[in-house]
Amino acid sequence: MVKGLYTAFTGMVNEQKRMDVMTNNLANSATTGYKKEAMVAQAFDEKLAIKIKDTSHWHNMPEKIGSISLGAKVGETYTNWDQGAFQVTDKDSDVALGGRGFFAIEFTNKAGETSIKYTRDGAFTVDVDGYLRTSDGDYVLNSDGALSSQYGDGYRVQIDPVLKYTIASDGTIYQNNEEVDTIGVIDIDNYDYINKYGENLYDLIPGGNIVESEAIVEQGMLEASNVNVVDEMVSMITIARAYEAGQKMIQTEDSTLEKTVNTIGRV
Repeated sequence: MVKGLYTAFTGMVNEQKRMDVMTNNLANSATTGYKKEAMVAQAFDEKLAIKIKDTSHWHNMPEKIGSISLGAKVGETYTNWDQGAFQVTDKDSDVALGGRGFFAIEFTNKAGETSIKYTRDGAFTVDVDGYLRTSDGDYVLNSDGALSSQYGDGYRVQIDPVLKYTIASDGTIYQNNEEVDTIGVIDIDNYDYINKYGENLYDLIPGGNIVESEAIVEQGMLEASNVNVVDEMVSMITIARAYEAGQKMIQTEDSTLEKTVNTIGRV
């Protein structure tokens, strides 16, 4: 009975964590370039069950009776990298990526510390000095900076802010039919070595390597989130029902345990 209580409890903890993941997906369903997440539940390691103090057995020694599982635990949360739909904005500084790859940006946190992050969010702007920046004001790196993991002057995308510009599918920027800079687009050889930072940025962790990307750069478009709102809502209903079933199971186990202690125990 106690094992039943524990199994129901661990199942409810899993469903609660799964609900948190779904809620975050729904909250970011309109976030440009957002990749949805999913959670995997894992079974606890099986434990050996031993019967002790069995007076019916002649030698009264502990006896192995098999193995038991203690329910499920929260496992890995992984990112779904499926391509998001393209949204036409007709804004020259908006760019979307088709295929595997990331934009590299020079990210500065609230403490003023600077590092390189990666994103699929191409909602850029051009500042008065001609630098291409993210919606949060971080500099977008050019191909030299993205591939070499260096940042600062010379590695930021910069154009003439007065002139019209076009961006080719490989990220090259042209003004007056002349190449002026190239938006840096890279890929990671193994996505197991990417850590999420915030909602829409990623870090490369040791073990992963930067490689050239074959992604297509589309000017005047943004990549929508790959969250399907209907699917997420259906999953949330399923989770709520599973959580409710876990509550009823605990109530049943509790009632049975109460009778065992208060009724059978008196006999």
